[in-house]
Amino acid sequence: MNYIALNGWIYCGFGGEKNPREFIDWAAEKGLDGIELTVGDCLSVDTDEAEAKSIAAYAKEKGIGLRSLATGAGWGKWLCADDPAERAEAIAFVKKYLQLAAWLGAETVLVVPGATRVAWDASHAEVSYLNAWNNATASIKELVPVAEALGVNLALENVWNRFLISPMEWKLFLDQFQSSRVGLYFDAANCCLNCRPEDFPEILGDAIKAVHLKNFEESDSAGGLHGFGDDLFKGVVDFKKLFAALDKIGYSGPFTVEMIPFSRLPDLVMPDAALAEKMVEQIKELKRS
Repeated sequence: MNYIALNGWIYCGFGGEKNPREFIDWAAEKGLDGIELTVGDCLSVDTDEAEAKSIAAYAKEKGIGLRSLATGAGWGKWLCADDPAERAEAIAFVKKYLQLAAWLGAETVLVVPGATRVAWDASHAEVSYLNAWNNATASIKELVPVAEALGVNLALENVWNRFLISPMEWKLFLDQFQSSRVGLYFDAANCCLNCRPEDFPEILGDAIKAVHLKNFEESDSAGGLHGFGDDLFKGVVDFKKLFAALDKIGYSGPFTVEMIPFSRLPDLVMPDAALAEKMVEQIKELKRS
């Protein structure tokens, strides 16, 4: 683990209660290697080139990397939607997101590929698995030239979306794009309901562009959203096996703690300064182990 970082939702909140420079200052004080700015929250996707480059320069001055960006925007506008207008909006957002990453000097952006249904949002129309596959494929093919031209990885995240669940599904899906710029943003805990995290590196290799760290506590051999707690070391993720599998494929990307403790629902509040402090200490402990 040569690069450890913290995702912005923990420190900055879902409404951007803290700004990028405040986050950078805090991360430098805590001895992190980098941070993951969250676009749509602590940083607008409409941030202009001058401001983005100013933030990048400030981070460099403080010794803080900006290797990856994240966003929750894909939950609202789906790349896999049946509605062409919604897909067009999603594509337009990701194009701006990729450009922002290039200005910031980030190598990877997290993109939610879509969903067939979302457990916590019944308002969005459901999409069949086949349509999700075909629609997302068409959308991403439109984005590949942009990612390649900008030199930014478009990393699709394995999320609780009832779509692209196993490592073999991911391999089949990603291989069709034939681009080194399209890969997986691997969340080690999100796969635990159906798969072992350590099985993903062997199958996906260098398609893994970035890694999110959190944990998942099973309940009665399964567990729901409340299985995502507020402690890296409570759950079924075997970090020793996962890191060994990532070492075997020569993974050198970022390791970023993304901690959204759904176990606290309905009282989940972000930002959470105490949780941010705790995650810094826990990821440093993981790095030492």
